[in-house]
Amino acid sequence: MKIAPIDIAHKTFSRKMMGFDPEEVMEFLRMVADEMESIIRDRNQLRETLREKELSIIEYRERDELLKNTITTATKMSDKIQADAEREARLILSDANQKAETIVRDARDSLKKIYQEIADLKKVRMQFENNLRALVQSHLTMLEQGHRVMPDPELPGEIRESGFQEAPSPSSEDSEIKAKVKEALQKTLEP
Repeated sequence: MKIAPIDIAHKTFSRKMMGFDPEEVMEFLRMVADEMESIIRDRNQLRETLREKELSIIEYRERDELLKNTITTATKMSDKIQADAEREARLILSDANQKAETIVRDARDSLKKIYQEIADLKKVRMQFENNLRALVQSHLTMLEQGHRVMPDPELPGEIRESGFQEAPSPSSEDSEIKAKVKEALQKTLEP
């Protein structure tokens, strides 16, 4: 059976002769009841504090568990993000390498095409130069033959009337014309 402070404070004893002083006993019982009440209050306060501490510990454990879960989730997400970023970086690098190869290949093809066009233009230029030389040479030959067959109008009348004659030697004027034509031809054909 539990004894409460109130039980001690209201406890009465039967009287006998030669017993203890009832007031002294009652005073002592009140002191014991007060002390017991104080101890019970302290005990209840300690129990309440203990309960609060246990609740705090439970709360801290829950927070700790939540933090562990959060850290685990964050680590997993970080690893996933890193893996995704690495994969994306590899894809970007692969795409960039393919584009670079395409650009280089196109540049090489374009360069080959330009070299081919240059070679074709050189052939055309050489053919044009050869044709121009041949044309100029044929005109020069025709001029020489024309001078041999037809004398210059500056010759005296009797020579003109006599018909065919020996071709006069080329005049200095003809030589100058030929030199100027050759010079112009060379200037035109120089690259």
